Amino acid sequence: MSTAVSAQHPYRPAVRAGEFVFVSGALSVDGDYVPVPGRAEALDAAVDRMRERLATAGGRLDDIVKLTYFVTDLSLREEANRQFERLFTIARPARTFVEVSALPYGATVEIDAIACLSAEPGAVAE
Repeated sequence: MSTAVSAQHPYRPAVRAGEFVFVSGALSVDGDYVPVPGRAEALDAAVDRMRERLATAGGRLDDIVKLTYFVTDLSLREEANRQFERLFTIARPARTFVEVSALPYGATVEIDAIACLSAEPGAVAE
């Protein structure tokens, strides 16, 4: 899947602003923009796309301080919680979980992120 700016996708996949990286929403689609079937598989696909986008600005999963999940089925929350626990150790990033009526390409999950490249992995704000 391309992370390049195009007429179809006229925005950058991720933008660095100082120490922060703002990642555009990443969908649960494959390289051909076909929706990934399965609940856990769709969540994992969205995270994979988000990681690809984050990497374009020099970020890694450990740099994430905030995630927003957009899902077409609120009952995905429990699977998302398990995924979140698997991907992030204590302290985990902040997270928002929102149900939406539809997503592009028929995807069921979209994840955007904010990362801080100067944050120490696992650091907790006091």
